[in-house]
Amino acid sequence: MKITSVEPILVDRYMFVQVHTDAGITGLGESGAWGYLEASAAVVNKFATYLVGEDPLRIEHHWQYMYRSSHFRGAAIMGALSAIDIALWDIMGKHFGVPCYQLMGGKTRDKARVYYHVFGSTKEELIQGCIDAKNKGFTAVGHLTPFLDEDHSIPFFKTHVDKMEDAIDTVRRYREAVGKEVDLCIEIHRRLTPAEAIVLARGIEPYHPFFYEDPILPDHFDSMALVAQHINIPIATGERLHTIWEFEMLLKRGAVQYVRPDVCMVGGLTHAKKIAALAEAHHVGVVPHNPLSPVSTAACIQLAACIPNFALQEYPIGEDVPPKSEIVKSALRTEGGYILIPDAPGIGVELAEDAAEKHPYKPRTVHTRLNVDGSVVDQ
Repeated sequence: MKITSVEPILVDRYMFVQVHTDAGITGLGESGAWGYLEASAAVVNKFATYLVGEDPLRIEHHWQYMYRSSHFRGAAIMGALSAIDIALWDIMGKHFGVPCYQLMGGKTRDKARVYYHVFGSTKEELIQGCIDAKNKGFTAVGHLTPFLDEDHSIPFFKTHVDKMEDAIDTVRRYREAVGKEVDLCIEIHRRLTPAEAIVLARGIEPYHPFFYEDPILPDHFDSMALVAQHINIPIATGERLHTIWEFEMLLKRGAVQYVRPDVCMVGGLTHAKKIAALAEAHHVGVVPHNPLSPVSTAACIQLAACIPNFALQEYPIGEDVPPKSEIVKSALRTEGGYILIPDAPGIGVELAEDAAEKHPYKPRTVHTRLNVDGSVVDQ
């Protein structure tokens, strides 16, 4: 079997890769470089010049060849590599007639617990979102900010005391709204300094968050470790990291209690499995990052199925309605607050033939929020 073509496909806000073979088997993957998908598509086209004519089953060799073929790294490159890697695993699963997880050690569970996305520009919307998720049978909610999902066009300012007390009170209200039946995954989106992150974590500790996600910028691992050392709630981070070596630096510092590898960014299933093994050696759980399409969800579930330290899966809102529901021909099945582990070959989903025509690509603009003084806010 040989690879005949490698095709990047831009659909709605996503970029997929289809790898075609002379055996009639096509593999599907997705790039996680969601802010720079045009660049990621260009990298796919460059990697294609190497891949065409190669055996698609030599996945580890191809990973090493592409990653080490130049001196450059970064999100666009790793998103492309990840999408190709997932597609190659999809081909291998279809070739042998089994799900990808069966080739990575087999199932460790029959279903994967998920957390549901909650959005809102007011506290009332966010609280109602938590209640709605509970009523739908979900036992965890995430993407749940104590700072509101305000529009980027609104300048930001709060005094320190107002910012902290209001955020702490918001988490209190979330907990009161759902009781002990729902876990809260508190999302900070990197908008605090280490000092602020420590203050807020101590304030929300009585409400027992499942995890405290990205309290500060991820660029300085020692700073994340400093926060972890001064708080008593688990930190979840890793969605912006690209390699096993970055995750190892986090883990050896005790800076994370739940790693958040993005399967579509960290090198696909090949390196996501290695990151999970590193985390396992440190008694750290895995919560795969997944803000993308049902293709990303399907790839994440292959990982969740075969690792012992899987903790929770991000489940983005809207997978059952257009455009997401029309991007793939088949969908994963949910049962209460879980996704059932599929038994279809490969990653278990196929791209709809008319996806690109039905949902044309929507490029993301460069637009971020500012403080009232004109400086940049991380949100």
